[in-house]
Amino acid sequence: MNSKTLYLRLLRYVIPYWSVFALAIVAIIVMAITDPILAALIQPLLDGGFVEKDPMMMMLIPIFLILLFFIKGLATLLSTVGITWVASRLVMDLREAMFGKILTLPTSEFDQTSSGVLLSKVTYDVSRVMSAATDVLVILVRDSLAVLGLLAWMFYLNWMLSLIVFSTVPVIIVIIRVVSKRLRGMNTSIQDAMGDMTRVLEEAIGGHKLVKVFGGHHYEHNRFRAASNQVRQLEVKTQMTSGLSVFMVQILIALALGVIIYIAARLSATDNITVGGFVSLFTAMGMLFAPLKRLTKVNDKLQQGLAAAQSVFDLIDKASEIDNANDFTKPPAMNQITPSPVGALPLARFPSPCRLSGKLTFQHIHFAYDEQTTPALQEISLTILPGETIALVGASGSGKTTLANLLPRFYTVTDGHLLIDDLNINELPLEMLRTNIALVSQEVVLFNDTVAANIAYGAMADAPQEKIIAAAQSAYAMEFIEQMPEGLETVIGERGVKLSGGQRQRLAIARALLKDAPILIFDEATSALDTESEHQVQQSLDKLKQGRTTLIIAHRLSTIAKADRIVVMEKGRIVEIGQHAELLEKPGTYAKLYKR
Repeated sequence: MNSKTLYLRLLRYVIPYWSVFALAIVAIIVMAITDPILAALIQPLLDGGFVEKDPMMMMLIPIFLILLFFIKGLATLLSTVGITWVASRLVMDLREAMFGKILTLPTSEFDQTSSGVLLSKVTYDVSRVMSAATDVLVILVRDSLAVLGLLAWMFYLNWMLSLIVFSTVPVIIVIIRVVSKRLRGMNTSIQDAMGDMTRVLEEAIGGHKLVKVFGGHHYEHNRFRAASNQVRQLEVKTQMTSGLSVFMVQILIALALGVIIYIAARLSATDNITVGGFVSLFTAMGMLFAPLKRLTKVNDKLQQGLAAAQSVFDLIDKASEIDNANDFTKPPAMNQITPSPVGALPLARFPSPCRLSGKLTFQHIHFAYDEQTTPALQEISLTILPGETIALVGASGSGKTTLANLLPRFYTVTDGHLLIDDLNINELPLEMLRTNIALVSQEVVLFNDTVAANIAYGAMADAPQEKIIAAAQSAYAMEFIEQMPEGLETVIGERGVKLSGGQRQRLAIARALLKDAPILIFDEATSALDTESEHQVQQSLDKLKQGRTTLIIAHRLSTIAKADRIVVMEKGRIVEIGQHAELLEKPGTYAKLYKR
Protein backbone atom coordinates (compact mmCIF):
# COMPACT_ATOMS: atom_id res chain seq x y z
CA MET A 1 0.00 0.00 0.00
CA ASN A 2 1.62 3.27 -1.11
CA SER A 3 1.86 6.40 1.02
CA LYS A 4 -1.01 8.23 -0.71
CA THR A 5 -3.41 5.30 -0.33
CA LEU A 6 -2.44 4.86 3.32
CA TYR A 7 -2.94 8.53 4.12
CA LEU A 8 -6.30 8.75 2.35
CA ARG A 9 -7.46 5.67 4.21
CA LEU A 10 -6.44 7.26 7.50
CA LEU A 11 -8.36 10.43 6.66
CA ARG A 12 -11.51 8.35 6.08
CA TYR A 13 -11.51 7.65 9.80
CA VAL A 14 -11.71 11.42 10.35
CA ILE A 15 -14.89 11.83 8.23
CA PRO A 16 -17.33 11.10 11.12
CA TYR A 17 -15.81 14.07 12.97
CA TRP A 18 -15.64 16.40 9.95
CA SER A 19 -17.33 19.36 11.69
CA VAL A 20 -14.76 19.56 14.51
CA PHE A 21 -11.98 18.78 12.05
CA ALA A 22 -13.13 21.52 9.66
CA LEU A 23 -13.29 24.05 12.52
CA ALA A 24 -9.73 23.09 13.52
CA ILE A 25 -8.50 23.45 9.92
CA VAL A 26 -10.10 26.90 9.63
CA ALA A 27 -8.38 27.89 12.88
CA ILE A 28 -5.08 26.60 11.50
CA ILE A 29 -5.53 28.65 8.33
CA VAL A 30 -6.26 31.78 10.39
CA MET A 31 -3.19 31.07 12.51
CA ALA A 32 -1.06 30.67 9.38
CA ILE A 33 -2.25 33.95 7.83
CA THR A 34 -1.20 35.93 10.90
CA ASP A 35 2.52 35.34 10.17
CA PRO A 36 2.73 37.23 6.85
CA ILE A 37 0.37 39.91 8.23
CA LEU A 38 2.76 40.45 11.14
CA ALA A 39 5.70 40.84 8.73
CA ALA A 40 3.67 43.24 6.58
CA LEU A 41 2.85 45.46 9.58
CA ILE A 42 6.56 46.10 10.14
CA GLN A 43 6.89 48.29 7.03
CA PRO A 44 4.20 50.90 7.89
CA LEU A 45 5.31 50.83 11.53
CA LEU A 46 8.88 51.85 10.64
CA ASP A 47 8.30 54.00 7.55
CA GLY A 48 5.17 55.73 8.81
CA GLY A 49 5.80 55.78 12.54
CA PHE A 50 9.55 56.22 12.92
CA VAL A 51 10.65 57.76 9.61
CA GLU A 52 7.66 59.96 8.67
CA LYS A 53 6.50 60.48 12.31
CA ASP A 54 2.83 59.89 11.35
CA PRO A 55 0.80 60.08 14.65
CA MET A 56 -2.15 58.16 13.21
CA MET A 57 0.14 55.30 12.20
CA MET A 58 1.79 55.33 15.66
CA MET A 59 -1.63 54.82 17.24
CA LEU A 60 -3.13 52.29 14.79
CA ILE A 61 -0.19 49.87 14.42
CA PRO A 62 -0.04 48.88 18.16
CA ILE A 63 -3.84 48.31 18.13
CA PHE A 64 -3.50 46.13 15.03
CA LEU A 65 -0.65 44.19 16.66
CA ILE A 66 -2.67 43.51 19.83
CA LEU A 67 -5.69 42.44 17.78
CA LEU A 68 -3.51 40.23 15.56
CA PHE A 69 -1.95 38.40 18.51
CA PHE A 70 -5.39 37.95 20.11
CA ILE A 71 -6.70 36.34 16.91
CA LYS A 72 -3.59 34.18 16.59
CA GLY A 73 -3.83 32.99 20.21
CA LEU A 74 -7.53 32.14 19.87
CA ALA A 75 -6.91 30.29 16.59
CA THR A 76 -4.03 28.37 18.19
CA LEU A 77 -6.25 27.31 21.10
CA LEU A 78 -9.11 26.19 18.84
CA SER A 79 -6.81 24.30 16.46
CA THR A 80 -4.90 22.55 19.26
CA VAL A 81 -8.01 21.40 21.13
CA GLY A 82 -9.88 20.47 17.95
CA ILE A 83 -7.04 18.45 16.42
CA THR A 84 -6.29 16.71 19.74
CA TRP A 85 -9.97 15.74 20.08
CA VAL A 86 -10.13 14.38 16.54
CA ALA A 87 -6.79 12.57 16.96
CA SER A 88 -7.91 10.89 20.18
CA ARG A 89 -11.13 9.72 18.52
CA LEU A 90 -9.14 8.43 15.55
CA VAL A 91 -6.84 6.40 17.81
CA MET A 92 -9.81 5.05 19.78
CA ASP A 93 -11.63 4.02 16.58
CA LEU A 94 -8.54 2.31 15.20
CA ARG A 95 -7.97 0.47 18.48
CA GLU A 96 -11.59 -0.66 18.52
CA ALA A 97 -11.29 -1.85 14.91
CA MET A 98 -8.09 -3.73 15.76
CA PHE A 99 -9.56 -5.27 18.90
CA GLY A 100 -12.70 -6.25 16.99
CA LYS A 101 -10.54 -7.94 14.37
CA ILE A 102 -8.49 -9.75 17.04
CA LEU A 103 -11.71 -11.19 18.49
CA THR A 104 -12.65 -12.64 15.07
CA LEU A 105 -9.24 -13.89 13.92
CA PRO A 106 -9.04 -17.63 13.25
CA THR A 107 -7.21 -19.71 15.83
CA SER A 108 -4.46 -20.48 13.32
CA GLU A 109 -3.54 -16.77 13.30
CA PHE A 110 -2.88 -16.87 17.05
CA ASP A 111 -0.72 -19.96 16.52
CA GLN A 112 1.52 -17.95 14.18
CA THR A 113 1.54 -14.53 15.89
CA SER A 114 2.66 -13.94 19.46
CA SER A 115 0.33 -12.01 21.73
CA GLY A 116 3.19 -9.57 22.43
CA VAL A 117 3.26 -8.50 18.77
CA LEU A 118 -0.52 -7.98 18.78
CA LEU A 119 -0.27 -5.98 22.02
CA SER A 120 2.42 -3.78 20.47
CA LYS A 121 0.25 -3.06 17.44
CA VAL A 122 -2.74 -2.00 19.55
CA THR A 123 -0.76 0.06 22.08
CA TYR A 124 2.37 1.36 20.35
CA ASP A 125 1.82 1.35 16.58
CA VAL A 126 -1.59 3.00 16.67
CA SER A 127 -0.32 5.89 18.81
CA ARG A 128 2.26 6.67 16.12
CA VAL A 129 -0.52 6.85 13.55
CA MET A 130 -1.82 9.94 15.34
CA SER A 131 1.17 11.98 14.17
CA ALA A 132 0.52 11.05 10.54
CA ALA A 133 -3.21 11.69 10.61
CA THR A 134 -3.27 14.96 12.55
CA ASP A 135 0.09 16.48 13.54
CA VAL A 136 1.48 16.18 10.04
CA LEU A 137 -1.67 17.69 8.58
CA VAL A 138 -1.46 20.66 10.94
CA ILE A 139 2.15 21.33 9.96
CA LEU A 140 1.45 20.94 6.25
CA VAL A 141 -1.56 23.28 6.28
CA ARG A 142 -0.29 25.88 8.76
CA ASP A 143 3.34 26.08 7.71
CA SER A 144 2.72 25.73 3.97
CA LEU A 145 0.29 28.65 4.07
CA ALA A 146 2.65 30.64 6.27
CA VAL A 147 5.55 30.03 3.87
CA LEU A 148 3.43 30.94 0.83
CA GLY A 149 2.16 34.10 2.55
CA LEU A 150 5.64 35.17 3.62
CA LEU A 151 7.07 34.47 0.16
CA ALA A 152 4.23 36.41 -1.46
CA TRP A 153 5.02 39.40 0.75
CA MET A 154 8.71 39.06 -0.02
CA PHE A 155 7.94 39.00 -3.78
CA TYR A 156 5.82 42.09 -3.33
CA LEU A 157 8.72 43.88 -1.64
CA ASN A 158 11.44 42.64 -4.03
CA TRP A 159 10.89 39.76 -6.47
CA MET A 160 14.56 39.37 -7.38
CA LEU A 161 15.58 38.69 -3.78
CA SER A 162 12.74 36.22 -3.30
CA LEU A 163 13.86 34.15 -6.29
CA ILE A 164 17.02 33.28 -4.38
CA VAL A 165 14.89 31.42 -1.79
CA PHE A 166 13.19 29.45 -4.56
CA SER A 167 16.54 28.31 -5.90
CA THR A 168 16.92 26.04 -2.85
CA VAL A 169 13.54 24.27 -3.32
CA PRO A 170 14.62 21.61 -5.93
CA VAL A 171 17.58 20.57 -3.79
CA ILE A 172 15.36 20.32 -0.68
CA ILE A 173 12.85 18.13 -2.58
CA VAL A 174 15.61 15.71 -3.66
CA ILE A 175 16.91 15.44 -0.07
CA ILE A 176 13.43 14.75 1.31
CA ARG A 177 12.68 12.04 -1.27
CA VAL A 178 15.94 10.20 -0.62
CA VAL A 179 15.47 10.34 3.15
CA SER A 180 11.77 9.31 2.97
CA LYS A 181 12.48 5.79 1.73
CA ARG A 182 15.12 5.20 4.39
CA LEU A 183 12.91 6.55 7.20
CA ARG A 184 9.95 4.38 6.15
CA GLY A 185 12.06 1.21 6.34
CA MET A 186 13.61 2.22 9.66
CA ASN A 187 10.24 2.93 11.28
CA THR A 188 8.90 -0.43 10.13
CA SER A 189 11.94 -2.08 11.75
CA ILE A 190 11.33 -0.11 14.97
CA GLN A 191 7.75 -1.41 15.14
CA ASP A 192 8.91 -5.01 14.65
CA ALA A 193 11.58 -4.54 17.32
CA MET A 194 9.00 -3.04 19.69
CA GLY A 195 6.80 -6.09 19.11
CA ASP A 196 9.70 -8.38 20.02
CA MET A 197 10.41 -6.38 23.18
CA THR A 198 6.72 -6.52 24.18
CA ARG A 199 6.71 -10.28 23.59
CA VAL A 200 9.73 -10.82 25.86
CA LEU A 201 8.14 -8.60 28.52
CA GLU A 202 4.82 -10.44 28.34
CA GLU A 203 6.49 -13.86 28.59
CA ALA A 204 8.54 -12.78 31.61
CA ILE A 205 5.46 -11.39 33.39
CA GLY A 206 3.32 -14.43 32.55
CA GLY A 207 6.00 -16.87 33.64
CA HIS A 208 7.32 -14.95 36.65
CA LYS A 209 6.99 -17.96 38.95
CA LEU A 210 9.00 -20.15 36.60
CA VAL A 211 11.63 -17.41 36.27
CA LYS A 212 12.00 -17.23 40.05
CA VAL A 213 12.14 -20.95 40.72
CA PHE A 214 14.56 -21.79 37.90
CA GLY A 215 16.75 -18.73 38.36
CA GLY A 216 15.95 -17.23 35.00
CA HIS A 217 16.52 -13.61 36.06
CA HIS A 218 19.77 -13.14 34.14
CA TYR A 219 18.49 -14.98 31.08
CA GLU A 220 15.30 -12.92 30.89
CA HIS A 221 17.18 -9.71 31.67
CA ASN A 222 19.61 -10.39 28.83
CA ARG A 223 16.76 -11.17 26.45
CA PHE A 224 14.97 -7.96 27.37
CA ARG A 225 18.18 -5.93 27.18
CA ALA A 226 18.91 -7.26 23.69
CA ALA A 227 15.38 -6.49 22.48
CA SER A 228 15.38 -3.06 24.13
CA ASN A 229 18.82 -2.25 22.73
CA GLN A 230 17.63 -3.10 19.24
CA VAL A 231 14.80 -0.57 19.60
CA ARG A 232 17.29 2.02 20.90
CA GLN A 233 19.74 1.51 18.04
CA LEU A 234 17.02 1.82 15.42
CA GLU A 235 15.64 4.98 17.03
CA VAL A 236 19.13 6.53 17.10
CA LYS A 237 19.65 5.66 13.42
CA THR A 238 16.27 7.17 12.58
CA GLN A 239 17.07 10.40 14.42
CA MET A 240 20.52 10.53 12.81
CA THR A 241 19.03 10.21 9.32
CA SER A 242 16.33 12.76 10.08
CA GLY A 243 18.79 15.14 11.75
CA LEU A 244 21.24 15.02 8.81
CA SER A 245 18.47 15.85 6.34
CA VAL A 246 17.29 18.78 8.49
CA PHE A 247 20.90 19.99 8.88
CA MET A 248 21.46 19.97 5.11
CA VAL A 249 18.21 21.82 4.43
CA GLN A 250 18.94 24.43 7.10
CA ILE A 251 22.43 25.07 5.66
CA LEU A 252 20.90 25.65 2.22
CA ILE A 253 18.32 28.07 3.65
CA ALA A 254 20.97 29.89 5.69
CA LEU A 255 23.13 30.35 2.59
CA ALA A 256 20.16 31.73 0.68
CA LEU A 257 19.30 34.11 3.54
CA GLY A 258 22.92 35.30 3.75
CA VAL A 259 22.94 36.18 0.06
CA ILE A 260 19.55 37.92 0.37
CA ILE A 261 20.67 40.03 3.33
CA TYR A 262 23.83 41.08 1.51
CA ILE A 263 21.95 42.13 -1.63
CA ALA A 264 19.20 43.88 0.40
CA ALA A 265 21.83 45.90 2.27
CA ARG A 266 23.36 47.00 -1.05
CA LEU A 267 19.92 47.98 -2.37
CA SER A 268 19.21 49.96 0.82
CA ALA A 269 22.44 51.90 0.34
CA THR A 270 21.26 53.01 -3.12
CA ASP A 271 17.76 53.93 -1.81
CA ASN A 272 16.14 51.15 -3.88
CA ILE A 273 14.46 49.84 -0.73
CA THR A 274 13.17 51.72 2.34
CA VAL A 275 14.18 51.02 5.91
CA GLY A 276 10.71 49.64 6.63
CA GLY A 277 10.81 47.51 3.49
CA PHE A 278 14.25 46.15 4.34
CA VAL A 279 13.31 45.30 7.95
CA SER A 280 9.99 43.86 6.81
CA LEU A 281 11.78 41.71 4.21
CA PHE A 282 14.33 40.60 6.78
CA THR A 283 11.55 39.84 9.31
CA ALA A 284 9.68 37.77 6.71
CA MET A 285 12.85 35.81 5.96
CA GLY A 286 13.43 35.23 9.68
CA MET A 287 9.84 34.09 10.14
CA LEU A 288 10.24 31.84 7.11
CA PHE A 289 12.95 29.84 8.83
CA ALA A 290 10.77 28.20 11.55
CA PRO A 291 7.97 26.87 9.28
CA LEU A 292 10.53 25.66 6.72
CA LYS A 293 12.36 23.83 9.50
CA ARG A 294 9.12 22.15 10.61
CA LEU A 295 8.23 21.28 7.01
CA THR A 296 11.60 19.60 6.51
CA LYS A 297 11.10 17.56 9.70
CA VAL A 298 7.47 16.69 8.93
CA ASN A 299 8.64 13.91 6.64
CA ASP A 300 10.09 12.08 9.64
CA LYS A 301 6.74 12.13 11.46
CA LEU A 302 4.91 11.25 8.26
CA GLN A 303 7.03 8.16 7.60
CA GLN A 304 6.71 7.06 11.24
CA GLY A 305 2.95 7.40 11.03
CA LEU A 306 2.63 5.71 7.64
CA ALA A 307 4.79 2.77 8.74
CA ALA A 308 2.58 2.43 11.82
CA ALA A 309 -0.56 2.79 9.68
CA GLN A 310 0.66 -0.02 7.45
CA SER A 311 1.08 -2.23 10.53
CA VAL A 312 -2.38 -1.26 11.85
CA PHE A 313 -4.16 -1.86 8.55
CA ASP A 314 -2.31 -5.13 8.02
CA LEU A 315 -4.02 -6.36 11.19
CA ILE A 316 -7.41 -4.84 10.36
CA ASP A 317 -7.29 -6.38 6.86
CA LYS A 318 -6.53 -9.90 8.06
CA ALA A 319 -9.19 -12.43 7.15
CA SER A 320 -11.68 -13.17 9.92
CA GLU A 321 -13.10 -16.59 10.66
CA ILE A 322 -15.24 -17.88 7.81
CA ASP A 323 -18.87 -17.54 8.83
CA ASN A 324 -21.62 -18.80 6.56
CA ALA A 325 -24.37 -17.02 8.48
CA ASN A 326 -25.63 -15.09 5.46
CA ASP A 327 -25.53 -18.14 3.18
CA PHE A 328 -27.35 -20.60 5.44
CA THR A 329 -30.74 -21.46 3.92
CA LYS A 330 -31.48 -24.85 5.47
CA PRO A 331 -34.20 -25.04 8.11
CA PRO A 332 -33.05 -25.99 11.62
CA ALA A 333 -32.94 -29.70 12.23
CA MET A 334 -34.89 -30.01 15.46
CA ASN A 335 -36.01 -28.54 18.76
CA GLN A 336 -36.25 -24.87 17.75
CA ILE A 337 -36.40 -22.24 20.46
CA THR A 338 -38.31 -18.96 20.24
CA PRO A 339 -36.64 -16.74 17.60
CA SER A 340 -34.26 -14.15 18.95
CA PRO A 341 -33.87 -10.61 17.53
CA VAL A 342 -30.12 -11.24 17.54
CA GLY A 343 -29.09 -13.48 14.66
CA ALA A 344 -27.13 -13.36 11.47
CA LEU A 345 -29.91 -14.94 9.36
CA PRO A 346 -33.39 -13.83 8.35
CA LEU A 347 -35.64 -15.11 11.12
CA ALA A 348 -38.04 -16.73 8.65
CA ARG A 349 -35.21 -19.00 7.47
CA PHE A 350 -33.32 -19.59 10.66
CA PRO A 351 -34.70 -18.92 14.12
CA SER A 352 -31.87 -18.04 16.47
CA PRO A 353 -30.93 -19.48 18.85
CA CYS A 354 -31.54 -23.07 17.74
CA ARG A 355 -30.86 -25.95 20.12
CA LEU A 356 -29.46 -29.06 18.51
CA SER A 357 -29.76 -32.59 19.87
CA GLY A 358 -25.99 -33.18 19.93
CA LYS A 359 -25.52 -35.98 17.42
CA LEU A 360 -21.95 -35.87 16.04
CA THR A 361 -20.73 -37.61 12.90
CA PHE A 362 -17.10 -37.67 11.76
CA GLN A 363 -16.84 -38.93 8.17
CA HIS A 364 -13.33 -39.70 6.91
CA ILE A 365 -11.85 -36.63 8.61
CA HIS A 366 -8.36 -35.46 7.67
CA PHE A 367 -6.68 -32.39 9.12
CA ALA A 368 -3.22 -30.81 8.91
CA TYR A 369 -2.01 -27.62 10.57
CA ASP A 370 -0.71 -24.82 8.38
CA GLU A 371 2.79 -25.38 6.98
CA GLN A 372 2.91 -28.94 8.36
CA THR A 373 3.26 -31.84 5.99
CA THR A 374 2.34 -34.58 8.47
CA PRO A 375 -1.44 -34.69 9.09
CA ALA A 376 -2.60 -34.28 12.70
CA LEU A 377 -5.70 -36.40 11.97
CA GLN A 378 -6.13 -39.16 9.39
CA GLU A 379 -9.23 -41.09 8.32
CA ILE A 380 -11.30 -40.34 11.43
CA SER A 381 -14.77 -41.91 11.19
CA LEU A 382 -16.99 -41.91 14.27
CA THR A 383 -20.66 -41.40 15.15
CA ILE A 384 -21.61 -40.09 18.61
CA LEU A 385 -25.27 -40.28 19.65
CA PRO A 386 -27.08 -37.51 21.55
CA GLY A 387 -26.35 -37.69 25.29
CA GLU A 388 -23.44 -40.13 24.86
CA THR A 389 -20.19 -39.64 26.78
CA ILE A 390 -17.08 -40.32 24.73
CA ALA A 391 -13.56 -40.32 26.18
CA LEU A 392 -10.62 -39.58 23.90
CA VAL A 393 -7.41 -41.18 25.13
CA GLY A 394 -3.93 -41.61 23.76
CA ALA A 395 -0.36 -40.45 24.15
CA SER A 396 0.56 -36.79 23.78
CA GLY A 397 0.38 -35.76 20.13
CA SER A 398 -2.10 -38.47 19.20
CA GLY A 399 -4.68 -35.89 18.03
CA LYS A 400 -7.17 -35.83 20.92
CA THR A 401 -7.28 -32.05 21.41
CA THR A 402 -7.09 -31.42 17.66
CA LEU A 403 -10.18 -33.58 17.12
CA ALA A 404 -12.09 -31.70 19.83
CA ASN A 405 -11.00 -28.33 18.39
CA LEU A 406 -12.72 -29.13 15.10
CA LEU A 407 -16.16 -29.11 16.74
CA PRO A 408 -16.37 -25.36 17.55
CA ARG A 409 -14.53 -24.73 14.24
CA PHE A 410 -11.38 -23.37 15.84
CA TYR A 411 -9.86 -25.14 12.86
CA THR A 412 -11.48 -26.18 9.60
CA VAL A 413 -11.47 -29.78 8.43
CA THR A 414 -8.94 -30.31 5.61
CA ASP A 415 -10.83 -33.20 4.09
CA GLY A 416 -13.94 -35.18 4.96
CA HIS A 417 -17.17 -34.09 6.66
CA LEU A 418 -18.03 -33.23 10.26
CA LEU A 419 -21.78 -33.21 10.92
CA ILE A 420 -23.90 -32.03 13.85
CA ASP A 421 -27.45 -33.35 13.69
CA ASP A 422 -26.63 -34.37 10.09
CA LEU A 423 -25.76 -30.75 9.19
CA ASN A 424 -22.26 -29.97 7.94
CA ILE A 425 -20.71 -27.62 10.49
CA ASN A 426 -18.93 -25.72 7.70
CA GLU A 427 -22.35 -24.61 6.48
CA LEU A 428 -23.65 -23.49 9.88
CA PRO A 429 -23.42 -19.92 11.23
CA LEU A 430 -20.65 -19.72 13.84
CA GLU A 431 -22.98 -18.11 16.38
CA MET A 432 -25.50 -20.92 16.06
CA LEU A 433 -22.80 -23.61 16.15
CA ARG A 434 -21.00 -22.27 19.22
CA THR A 435 -24.22 -21.54 21.07
CA ASN A 436 -24.69 -25.33 21.17
CA ILE A 437 -21.21 -26.07 22.55
CA ALA A 438 -19.80 -25.59 26.04
CA LEU A 439 -16.07 -25.83 26.66
CA VAL A 440 -14.13 -26.56 29.83
CA SER A 441 -10.53 -26.32 28.70
CA GLN A 442 -7.40 -27.77 30.24
CA GLU A 443 -6.12 -24.24 30.91
CA VAL A 444 -9.07 -22.61 32.64
CA VAL A 445 -9.61 -19.07 31.37
CA LEU A 446 -10.83 -16.63 34.02
CA PHE A 447 -10.92 -12.84 33.91
CA ASN A 448 -9.99 -10.18 36.43
CA ASP A 449 -13.63 -9.68 37.34
CA THR A 450 -16.15 -10.90 39.89
CA VAL A 451 -17.00 -14.55 40.44
CA ALA A 452 -20.52 -13.92 39.08
CA ALA A 453 -19.17 -12.22 35.91
CA ASN A 454 -16.85 -15.17 35.28
CA ILE A 455 -19.71 -17.67 35.57
CA ALA A 456 -22.25 -15.58 33.61
CA TYR A 457 -19.79 -14.66 30.88
CA GLY A 458 -20.46 -13.29 27.40
CA ALA A 459 -23.96 -13.98 26.08
CA MET A 460 -24.99 -15.10 29.61
CA ALA A 461 -24.12 -11.74 31.22
CA ASP A 462 -27.78 -10.93 31.86
CA ALA A 463 -28.51 -14.24 33.60
CA PRO A 464 -30.45 -13.78 36.87
CA GLN A 465 -28.50 -14.32 40.07
CA GLU A 466 -30.58 -17.33 41.10
CA LYS A 467 -29.48 -19.18 37.96
CA ILE A 468 -25.85 -18.25 38.61
CA ILE A 469 -26.14 -19.57 42.16
CA ALA A 470 -27.84 -22.76 40.92
CA ALA A 471 -25.01 -23.37 38.43
CA ALA A 472 -22.39 -22.73 41.11
CA GLN A 473 -24.14 -25.13 43.50
CA SER A 474 -24.34 -27.85 40.85
CA ALA A 475 -20.59 -27.40 40.26
CA TYR A 476 -19.94 -27.66 44.03
CA ALA A 477 -18.46 -24.15 43.87
CA MET A 478 -20.76 -22.31 46.32
CA GLU A 479 -18.96 -23.87 49.30
CA PHE A 480 -15.83 -21.80 48.61
CA ILE A 481 -17.64 -18.84 47.03
CA GLU A 482 -19.61 -18.26 50.24
CA GLN A 483 -16.33 -18.07 52.19
CA MET A 484 -15.05 -15.22 50.01
CA PRO A 485 -15.21 -11.65 51.37
CA GLU A 486 -17.95 -10.50 48.96
CA GLY A 487 -19.29 -13.84 47.77
CA LEU A 488 -20.25 -13.79 44.10
CA GLU A 489 -19.10 -10.16 43.83
CA THR A 490 -15.52 -10.98 44.86
CA VAL A 491 -12.93 -10.02 42.25
CA ILE A 492 -10.76 -13.10 41.65
CA GLY A 493 -7.66 -11.41 40.16
CA GLU A 494 -5.94 -11.86 36.83
CA ARG A 495 -6.56 -15.38 35.48
CA GLY A 496 -8.16 -16.29 38.81
CA VAL A 497 -4.84 -16.06 40.63
CA LYS A 498 -6.60 -15.87 44.01
CA LEU A 499 -8.19 -19.31 43.51
CA SER A 500 -6.79 -22.84 43.71
CA GLY A 501 -6.64 -25.11 40.66
CA GLY A 502 -9.70 -27.06 41.76
CA GLN A 503 -11.68 -23.88 42.44
CA ARG A 504 -10.87 -22.53 39.00
CA GLN A 505 -12.00 -25.78 37.41
CA ARG A 506 -15.30 -25.72 39.30
CA LEU A 507 -15.97 -22.13 38.20
CA ALA A 508 -15.35 -23.20 34.61
CA ILE A 509 -17.80 -26.08 35.08
CA ALA A 510 -20.36 -23.70 36.62
CA ARG A 511 -20.00 -21.50 33.52
CA ALA A 512 -20.67 -24.51 31.28
CA LEU A 513 -23.66 -25.53 33.45
CA LEU A 514 -25.16 -22.06 33.16
CA LYS A 515 -24.79 -22.14 29.36
CA ASP A 516 -26.72 -25.45 29.28
CA ALA A 517 -25.44 -26.37 25.81
CA PRO A 518 -26.26 -29.83 24.37
CA ILE A 519 -22.60 -30.54 23.51
CA LEU A 520 -19.78 -30.44 26.07
CA ILE A 521 -16.06 -30.56 25.44
CA PHE A 522 -14.08 -31.26 28.61
CA ASP A 523 -10.31 -31.12 28.30
CA GLU A 524 -9.70 -32.83 31.62
CA ALA A 525 -7.09 -31.25 33.82
CA THR A 526 -7.72 -33.18 37.03
CA SER A 527 -4.32 -34.86 36.81
CA ALA A 528 -2.80 -31.62 38.09
CA LEU A 529 -5.09 -31.51 41.15
CA ASP A 530 -4.86 -33.04 44.58
CA THR A 531 -7.11 -35.98 45.45
CA GLU A 532 -9.81 -33.91 47.21
CA SER A 533 -9.97 -31.30 44.45
CA GLU A 534 -10.07 -34.02 41.80
CA HIS A 535 -12.98 -35.70 43.59
CA GLN A 536 -14.92 -32.42 43.77
CA VAL A 537 -14.28 -31.61 40.11
CA GLN A 538 -15.30 -35.13 39.13
CA GLN A 539 -18.58 -34.70 41.04
CA SER A 540 -19.15 -31.42 39.18
CA LEU A 541 -18.41 -33.10 35.86
CA ASP A 542 -20.88 -35.92 36.59
CA LYS A 543 -23.59 -33.26 37.05
CA LEU A 544 -22.48 -31.42 33.92
CA LYS A 545 -22.57 -34.52 31.69
CA GLN A 546 -26.20 -35.33 32.40
CA GLY A 547 -28.30 -35.10 29.23
CA ARG A 548 -25.38 -33.81 27.12
CA THR A 549 -23.20 -35.20 24.40
CA THR A 550 -19.81 -35.12 26.10
CA LEU A 551 -16.30 -35.37 24.72
CA ILE A 552 -13.74 -35.89 27.47
CA ILE A 553 -10.08 -35.55 26.58
CA ALA A 554 -8.59 -37.86 29.19
CA HIS A 555 -5.17 -37.43 30.75
CA ARG A 556 -5.80 -39.81 33.68
CA LEU A 557 -7.41 -43.07 32.57
CA SER A 558 -8.88 -43.84 35.98
CA THR A 559 -11.33 -40.94 35.56
CA ILE A 560 -13.02 -42.25 32.40
CA ALA A 561 -14.11 -45.74 33.41
CA LYS A 562 -17.75 -44.57 33.38
CA ALA A 563 -17.63 -43.30 29.79
CA ASP A 564 -20.12 -44.88 27.38
CA ARG A 565 -17.31 -45.46 24.91
CA ILE A 566 -13.57 -44.89 24.91
CA VAL A 567 -11.89 -43.84 21.69
CA VAL A 568 -8.18 -44.67 21.64
CA MET A 569 -6.04 -42.53 19.32
CA GLU A 570 -2.51 -43.00 18.05
CA LYS A 571 -0.63 -40.79 15.55
CA GLY A 572 -3.83 -39.07 14.44
CA ARG A 573 -5.83 -42.26 13.89
CA ILE A 574 -8.48 -44.14 15.84
CA VAL A 575 -7.00 -47.51 16.77
CA GLU A 576 -9.57 -48.81 19.26
CA ILE A 577 -13.15 -48.09 20.36
CA GLY A 578 -14.99 -49.75 23.23
CA GLN A 579 -15.90 -49.65 26.91
CA HIS A 580 -13.36 -49.66 29.71
CA ALA A 581 -13.69 -53.30 30.73
CA GLU A 582 -13.93 -54.46 27.13
CA LEU A 583 -10.73 -52.68 26.09
CA LEU A 584 -8.80 -53.94 29.11
CA GLU A 585 -9.46 -57.53 28.04
CA LYS A 586 -7.79 -56.93 24.68
CA PRO A 587 -3.99 -56.80 24.39
CA GLY A 588 -4.24 -53.44 22.65
CA THR A 589 -3.10 -49.84 23.02
CA TYR A 590 -5.61 -48.97 25.76
CA ALA A 591 -4.59 -51.90 27.95
CA LYS A 592 -0.93 -50.90 27.60
CA LEU A 593 -1.70 -47.25 28.46
CA TYR A 594 -3.77 -48.31 31.48
CA LYS A 595 -1.06 -50.60 32.84
CA ARG A 596 1.49 -47.79 32.58
